[in-house]
Amino acid sequence: MPKHPQREGDTSAARSSASTAFVPGSMVVVTLGNPRDKFWGMILALAPEGLSMSGLELASFEDFVVMVKDGESVMPAVVFFPMHRIERIELDLPDGNLPSLSQRFSAKTGLDPTEVLDFPDAHAQKHPSHFVPREAKDPA
Repeated sequence: MPKHPQREGDTSAARSSASTAFVPGSMVVVTLGNPRDKFWGMILALAPEGLSMSGLELASFEDFVVMVKDGESVMPAVVFFPMHRIERIELDLPDGNLPSLSQRFSAKTGLDPTEVLDFPDAHAQKHPSHFVPREAKDPA
């Protein structure tokens, strides 16, 4: 017997929250196979063919944070992973007392990672071709 019997409506609520979890703009960690790798970033599109995202290899996370914090011009990778390479996609959420990667990024840089990882060509009028910290932008 299940510890938590399902109540009427629980199934549709679970489906609804799952269908809105992995949408464009969601911050995720993706585990890939052949070769094994991990990426952190923002979903641009998720389709049966694969995942498009703006981000970086997890191994480069700390270097990326330092570069952004130092005001260097940085550009995240915009990549497509075919579905057969994707082993797992997980939301970038805190785990107990451990902050998420997005929270760590914000704490160290003072910036929202979704703004830094936003794909510039998708909003050419709104964003420059490279990242410039807000403090360095002309307020006019």
